Amino acid sequence: MSNANLLIAANTIWVVIAAVLVMFMQAGFAFLEAGLTRMKNAAHIAGKNVLIFGICSLVYWLVGFGIAFGDGNGLVGTHGFAPSVDALLAVGQAPYSFFTTIPGAGAYLFEVVFAGVALAIVWGAMAERAKLWVYIVFGVAFTLIYSVTSHWIWHSGGWLFGLGMQDFAGSTVVHYQGALAALAGAILLGPRIGKFGHDGRANPIPGHNMPYAVLGTLILWFGWFGFNPGSTLAVITGDKVGYFGYVALTTNVAAAAGALGGIATAWLVLKKPDVSMMLNGVIAALVAITAASGFVAPWAAIVIGFLAAAIAVSAVPHVERIGIDDPIGAVAVHGLAGVWGTLATGIFAVPALASNLATGSGGLLYTGSFHQLGVQALGLVAVGGFTFTASFGCLWTLKRLWGIRVEEHVETAGLDVSEHGMWGYPEFYIPVPGGYGTESHGHLGVPHAHHPPAEPEPVPVPARPAEEAA
Repeated sequence: MSNANLLIAANTIWVVIAAVLVMFMQAGFAFLEAGLTRMKNAAHIAGKNVLIFGICSLVYWLVGFGIAFGDGNGLVGTHGFAPSVDALLAVGQAPYSFFTTIPGAGAYLFEVVFAGVALAIVWGAMAERAKLWVYIVFGVAFTLIYSVTSHWIWHSGGWLFGLGMQDFAGSTVVHYQGALAALAGAILLGPRIGKFGHDGRANPIPGHNMPYAVLGTLILWFGWFGFNPGSTLAVITGDKVGYFGYVALTTNVAAAAGALGGIATAWLVLKKPDVSMMLNGVIAALVAITAASGFVAPWAAIVIGFLAAAIAVSAVPHVERIGIDDPIGAVAVHGLAGVWGTLATGIFAVPALASNLATGSGGLLYTGSFHQLGVQALGLVAVGGFTFTASFGCLWTLKRLWGIRVEEHVETAGLDVSEHGMWGYPEFYIPVPGGYGTESHGHLGVPHAHHPPAEPEPVPVPARPAEEAA
């Protein structure tokens, strides 16, 4: 085997491992989102991560991968749809000429898990009130929307790539886009029942399981070492061997700074070191460093992470004040932190690192020029305009034709039983042998409940003090 083939083999092993790490982030989102929402919706919210990744994987293979990375023009790829065996095994050849370090199949696997993460973000702001079929239909639509802007920024023939936009692993492509679609959905769905009082002030609706949210955040932090370092797509980047190790370092120190920035900002703004805000700080920092991880010095990564946490934590209550109900904080954490990370790259990019990556130029701090920062801002405006308009238009059409929000009695009962005919926590709602609500455990004060009918209309909601408090 030649040295060239050995290098391709090493690259492919690394990229597949990184792809698996990114896929594991779906588990992180499942725990995080289920933990930060109510018990009556836990199975629905966690389970949709499996559903949407399945939808995304098939749509991306059939159409999205070709749009994003197929040979084409500056706007879209026009080749590589439903790719053949030969296309998936080839390296650096049509229809995926862009991938010169790994075969097409490895490239598909790595890129589809990114599309899945973007789609997972969308549902955070739509949680607890969207109909199940909307996940399927809009999941298809958003996968295609995502693929278009992926081509603009990440494909060597894309028009923003040609201008030198720096988005190493997707602060704009993945997180900002996901948050824009989430915002469109939250606006069109409206707030959850009881979220805002008659005076317009937001009422807290706490999540049911903070340890789940902590576990989800740690899984996401872990998975991000595939997300950012894996975006090198090779074990040699430019003239640097093992450059992905450097990217892993900037990713980690940014996340660490985000944890401190999140809890410090919560202490100052909310007067309490809120654990959920610390978690938001970690994720916001990871979102922000995603664009910059290959371009900036470690000290800049710390600054970017800390400020991303401060921005996100400060923004969460402001999002509520304008009447938007975002149960997971997707708009602030993925949207505003994504904006900051994209712009921060244009400020802090080290000229030598930009040269090594052959993308754009040094940032404002090093060159004194606003050029790179201007390119970053242009990318945000272009992606923002396209993604929000397309997402809002699609969801608005679905809303007008069939309705995208569940009925009031369904939302009140919970989506677990109403949409799926089951409970995520059955012992809290129905008699289970040896569990809560049985004769042997009646002294615990949990009232007996009855199995809901197969097709509840409406579904009776068992009275349980903890649920009523939520």
